[in-house]
Amino acid sequence: MTNEPPNQPPFAQTEHADGQPQGAVLTFHVVTLFPEEIDQYCRTSIIGRGIKAGKLKVKTYSPRDFALDKYRKVDDTPYGGGAGMVLKPEPMFACVESILRPPDSPVILTTPQGRVFNQSLAVKLTQQTDITFLCGHYEGFDERIRSLATMEVSLGDYVLTGGELPALTMIDAIGRLIPGVLGKTVSLANESFNDGLLEGPQYTKPAEFRDMVVPAVLRSGDHQAVDRWRRERALEETFHNRPDLLEKAPLTKSDKEFLAKLKKQL
Repeated sequence: MTNEPPNQPPFAQTEHADGQPQGAVLTFHVVTLFPEEIDQYCRTSIIGRGIKAGKLKVKTYSPRDFALDKYRKVDDTPYGGGAGMVLKPEPMFACVESILRPPDSPVILTTPQGRVFNQSLAVKLTQQTDITFLCGHYEGFDERIRSLATMEVSLGDYVLTGGELPALTMIDAIGRLIPGVLGKTVSLANESFNDGLLEGPQYTKPAEFRDMVVPAVLRSGDHQAVDRWRRERALEETFHNRPDLLEKAPLTKSDKEFLAKLKKQL
């Protein structure tokens, strides 16, 4: 994680014959007033491991470095009056324009007005080599700053004090999908939302704990029965907690028959 100066060189990459990046690092550029928040999180956990493995880069940029006055002022009172302070356009534009990145790479503005972030968008964004996040703060940002973004993304129907947490959430969700970051790709395939369903329950040793026993099928050694049990538990979990997901999930004939049985039990 680095707080980048204006004249930062682009990262090196070669290309396959078809023009696709070879060995390219997924680089997250984060424009934030609080780079230490981004840096501290990204030094740890899975994202930190991905950075050490050379699979990810996280670079932070502060609009304060591009402020026009000696006080490094990045906000001002809103035209028309009102409470709070609004982020000024000049430092934000100068900061974003200083980032060396592919011109067609996505620039994401974290905002309540944006599309809701989900697993399918996370997967789609793994195809990029560079992703830039613009983190708002204070009461809001000058409307002209929206023109810097190629998309606006929200985490949900609630308001946070800044865009750093949404940016970190997306960095985590996207970064962990990059091959070599998480370690075991088979675990990714079985996670919630990857097949349109919530993930079912999981167990580990001991087989019995405080009178709670691991289902016998998971200890049977019958892999086909285990796969069927896990699929049915995922369907059951989704049916009871997120039935809306079933409308778009790819369901087999046996899935539909199992769901029909669940409905009869209501």
